[in-house]
Amino acid sequence: MQRFRWILTAAVLGSATTLIAAPAAMDGAPVAKAGGPAIGIDLKGIDHTVLPGNNFFDYANGNWLKTAQIPADRSSTGTFLQVYELAEKRTAGLIRNIAQGHAAPGSNERKIADYYAAYMDEAGIEKHGLAPLKSQFDQIDAIKTRDDLASVLGSEQRADVDPINDTNFATENLFGLFVTQGLEDPSHAMAYLLQGGIAMPSRDYYLSQDKEMVDARAKYQTYVTSLLKLAGTPDAETQAKSIIALETKIAQAQESLVDSQDVHKANNVWSMSDFAQKAPGLNWTAYFKAAGLGDQTHIDVWQPSATTGLAALVASEPLETWKQLLRYHALDSAAPLLPKAYADLNFDFYGTTLQGTPKQQDRWKRAVAATNRDLGDAVGQIYVKQYFPASSKAKMEEMVKNIIAAFADRVDTLAWMTPATRAKAKEKLETLRVGVGYAETWRSYSSLDIRTDDPVGNHERAVALEYQHQLAKLHQPVDRGEWWMTPQTVNAVNLPLQNALNFPAAILQPPFFDPNSDEAANYGAIGAIIGHEISHSFDNTGADFDAQGKMENWWTPQDAAHFQAATQKLVKQFDQYEALPGIHVNGQQTLGENIADVSGLTVAYAAYHKSLGGKPAPVINGLTGDQRFFLAFGQAWRSKIRDAALRQRLATDVHAPANFRALTVRNIDGWYDAFSVKPGEKLYLAPDDRVKIW
Repeated sequence: MQRFRWILTAAVLGSATTLIAAPAAMDGAPVAKAGGPAIGIDLKGIDHTVLPGNNFFDYANGNWLKTAQIPADRSSTGTFLQVYELAEKRTAGLIRNIAQGHAAPGSNERKIADYYAAYMDEAGIEKHGLAPLKSQFDQIDAIKTRDDLASVLGSEQRADVDPINDTNFATENLFGLFVTQGLEDPSHAMAYLLQGGIAMPSRDYYLSQDKEMVDARAKYQTYVTSLLKLAGTPDAETQAKSIIALETKIAQAQESLVDSQDVHKANNVWSMSDFAQKAPGLNWTAYFKAAGLGDQTHIDVWQPSATTGLAALVASEPLETWKQLLRYHALDSAAPLLPKAYADLNFDFYGTTLQGTPKQQDRWKRAVAATNRDLGDAVGQIYVKQYFPASSKAKMEEMVKNIIAAFADRVDTLAWMTPATRAKAKEKLETLRVGVGYAETWRSYSSLDIRTDDPVGNHERAVALEYQHQLAKLHQPVDRGEWWMTPQTVNAVNLPLQNALNFPAAILQPPFFDPNSDEAANYGAIGAIIGHEISHSFDNTGADFDAQGKMENWWTPQDAAHFQAATQKLVKQFDQYEALPGIHVNGQQTLGENIADVSGLTVAYAAYHKSLGGKPAPVINGLTGDQRFFLAFGQAWRSKIRDAALRQRLATDVHAPANFRALTVRNIDGWYDAFSVKPGEKLYLAPDDRVKIW
């Protein structure tokens, strides 16, 4: 399952993994001022019975919340889903058109068509049964020694997500690989080793004593047993207990999400000889040779205590238990592409039990998502030609420029910042690399073998190609323009090590961004997202990297102390929010995103006022410019989510739930004036208690 982080979470998009004519207009769609631009606000969605100062999320979205229904095949609904479904519908149309055409052999179009056809061939999938896994099972069965085990574990290592932007390393392979420049050496690429080894979303699902987590573990036992029985495994129940017991030990060895977010704890460059000394138990020579890393002299170990603990388990746990775990992980990972009985079991646990989603998505949606995942740039090239005009790119680049300028103005006027720190901050802004819409260069799929009768193999070969792409970076100059998202992805990202931002084409759609809409709405929605991503360069992680992406302390002690005090106020603010009965938001876990929300909204608000050129904003449909700005922000975080999915996000995500992100407004002075928020109202903060960082 692909994991989203950055500006939004997977919960917003439902249980689908990735990202087709536009959908019908939403009830309460934005209305236009006669002779002027669209207002960009859902006026009917506002609940005027709620005081903005008591609950701004409910005020902005209350009427929508009363009638909104979460689709049966989603774990949530809201603004992001609206934009996502448009991208999904467009992408599906492109893929289906290609599939019905006569693309040339070997072309990207042919690979897209064949990949989609293989995924949709349910009769063929039923016929092949477990045959696509035979080579994996044979490799596991051939393990006779611990050295053999090390080689198999190494051969299964795959590329993982960006650890700075997504610290939820739940991956069934024992370790994941991430490749980018070195933390302290921006001129050379570095391999980063990341913890893994479990199938459930995070270590909390194995270790937490929360009643819902305990219940999930019991259902997981049933799922593992059922999956093994379906595959004809003898002694399935006994094996399931052994497998889960080993996964639990792996979870105990893993580092927490909060610790994994601390980039200083990740700066652990080990020589190849260090591994045997610091993490004994695993034949690292055999492991790295099988993983294609035998030619490396140094590797950064992101979670050193987890690496030591996982290696020790390789030595201490029975060899047969490891083989059982590997067989189960192979089966579990492939289940969505196996016959219907396996796919249904898999969805029932990961979709229904863990996210509360009652209905699996239609197969065509899953096929589109899978094609997007494994042939993302091939689809993306076609997507931007049809759906991202040069005019939208130019308008977005202008907004980015304006918000960067507003951020620079803020830096110039911050009373607490010393000249030395201010100069370094300005340098970061001046060298910030912003990508809008799509990458300057596209991935090549020329060597990828796609077959119309092998969906499991197609996916595995695509994953292997991505891994080889990552390995190749170790022998090439650092590419500071590398993108980490496809154009059809509804998301955005800040890349601290590249000092860069990516804004894919698909997020640049109404209601986030409309080149024909009122500027207040654009700045309140996409503007705050732009500001959010810029602000990540200066949050609790981004502030540790200089203009070249080198991990370096460029803060004076007094500035660092002020920053720490302000951010801890934000931690306490979010700690107070109760997301589910008895379960609060973790302010420290979500700190980086909360900093970016506060700072992003602050600079977007400043940029909006600067865009007015000294003229007063017009009143449209009875709303002032500031009211429209803040309403656009509040409605951008419109969301309704299932309890199970929310519980999973609280355990695994570095973002606060959307309804609490909308409450960021309580830290902005202009919001109080716009809605006449008074002391005594629930969201009111005294001026000194409002968090002001940038």
